[in-house]
Amino acid sequence: MNTKTYTKTQFNEIKQQLSSYAISSFGKKLIVATQPHVKLSVVEKRLAETTEAKKLLDSNLHVPFMGLQSIEHITNQLEKGFVLSPQELLEYADFLRSLRLIRQFFAKNQTIAPTLDRYAQGLSDFSEIETEIYQVIRNGRIVDEASRELRRARRDIAETQDKIHELLKKFIRQNKEKLQEAIITKRNDIFTVPIKAAYKKQITGTIIELSSKGTTAYIEPSSVSRWNEQLTYHKMIEEAEVYQILATLTGLLAEAFPQIQQNLEIIAEFDQIFARGKFSRELNGITPKINAEGYIRLVSAKHPLIEQAVPLDLTIGKDYRGLTITGPNAGGKTVVLKTVALLTLMTMIGLQIPAHEGTEIAIFDQIFVDIGDSQSIENALSTFSGHMQNISEILRQTRKNSLILLDELGSGTEPNEGAALAIAIMEEFYQKGSILITTTHYGEIKRFTELHPDFITAAMDFDAQHLTPKYRLLIGQTGESNALWIAKKMDLSDQIIAKAQKYFSDRNYQLEKKSFKVKSPKPITSADDSTYYKGDKVFLLEQQKSALIYQEIPFSDNISVYLDGQFIEVPKRRIKLEFRASELYPKDYELENLFEDFQSRKERRDIDRGSKKAQRKLKKEAMQRKQK
Repeated sequence: MNTKTYTKTQFNEIKQQLSSYAISSFGKKLIVATQPHVKLSVVEKRLAETTEAKKLLDSNLHVPFMGLQSIEHITNQLEKGFVLSPQELLEYADFLRSLRLIRQFFAKNQTIAPTLDRYAQGLSDFSEIETEIYQVIRNGRIVDEASRELRRARRDIAETQDKIHELLKKFIRQNKEKLQEAIITKRNDIFTVPIKAAYKKQITGTIIELSSKGTTAYIEPSSVSRWNEQLTYHKMIEEAEVYQILATLTGLLAEAFPQIQQNLEIIAEFDQIFARGKFSRELNGITPKINAEGYIRLVSAKHPLIEQAVPLDLTIGKDYRGLTITGPNAGGKTVVLKTVALLTLMTMIGLQIPAHEGTEIAIFDQIFVDIGDSQSIENALSTFSGHMQNISEILRQTRKNSLILLDELGSGTEPNEGAALAIAIMEEFYQKGSILITTTHYGEIKRFTELHPDFITAAMDFDAQHLTPKYRLLIGQTGESNALWIAKKMDLSDQIIAKAQKYFSDRNYQLEKKSFKVKSPKPITSADDSTYYKGDKVFLLEQQKSALIYQEIPFSDNISVYLDGQFIEVPKRRIKLEFRASELYPKDYELENLFEDFQSRKERRDIDRGSKKAQRKLKKEAMQRKQK
């Protein structure tokens, strides 16, 4: 087995889901490191563990795991020689207590889970350390009775604090007018009183802190300064004694750590087993029969990662060792391969599988797959080359008792060569003693499978009437690729689909030759290039805009063009012909209309038809010009 097998079959996704059911980081790490086991006895043991765990869960019985979430961090602190805090010691005591409770739990339920009960008997009893921690620490704090020195230090602290409060209350009574508030407050762990800033120099004592606005001074009166110093001393004594007690309790754990480490390994294993039980319950799984003879029998098995997966019935390894699946691309052939591989891998790590009773799984030494697009941009390999490279590696590694799953074997190249190569590869795997399941579209491979006494065909069920796949595997049958169905799904026209259906049975193709006349545009001669006519559309190279030809300028190489409502002169060499006027306008079209607006055009037409109103307007404009 290799990483490609795990990736292509989505086995890594299964392990990721499985690890989410573990409580501790130790259990999660075990799941990540777990590999499918090839030894039948080991797989049997794993499945027995999972079955018992699931029975306990189904009976609403829960293992009393306590303190597992943070136990790894605390254990690391312990290994590094750090003194544990009161809270950390309490959590460790909870964990040690859970070891005893877990042992009692399995002893009580040994009839349901005899295998797990034997594991639990290996858990040690740390009740002395538990008791010591619980007696010394309560509510996350070392109790006064933990030692004589601690009790004395805390008594001295209490007496000193009482004396300080007494003196400060007296000070407050004597200095009411100077106080910002009549309260005792702590600043920098020193008892002070808040004095108005105006009186701060009138008070004998030490200013410990000023308020942010400077209106209040927190002063330690000189009458209590000695007692504050005394309080600090007693607190140092208390802190030293607390540290000594914590160090002693941590030392008890450190001394027992090798034994604790062994118990951690057992608990991590329990965590992994119950993660398998929880996941198996989520899958509604069953414990399959297992064998080492390469015999697989799936009864209503489902792909665990596909919602509403169609149940799969499949048998291989007894009456035949090779299975070739045919049918449409979207009919579920690849899902069959992945389901077989994934359920086998899940069984080999001890997971129950979503199937019905009667299911049997073979334990293989190796499982290899070639599924999906193997194109490699980095290695400049085509899809076919990529598949061949993968299959070549599989052939070199394959031994007897291997499960080989090959999708679309021989595809991606010339069909006849591809089919011949595929058959040769299938024969080679068969000679090595492998169990082989392949998918194909090639008729020649179907024919080889039908002729070989140790191979059988299977087809993906397809509703020919409605052109829809049913995703069911039919052993002993052959199917078509159903290209017409796929084409229809891709919105190819009904006319083409109908014609293709006709050609499928009737090879009378439409072979008559047709004549396709193309209207050739009139070529523009070099002479035409130098002559322009009114209405021709040209491109002005300097302005990078299109314009219309108005007229050529006599005795010059310039030409008048109409651009953006204005007439401008441009050199002929700076224009390029786009379209002739004859191509743009009807034969009788009045080109002058292109160069004047509607009002001007109307006035010109009025004059042409002898309108008196238009003539009076012309005379009026002439009189105005003379006056100027």
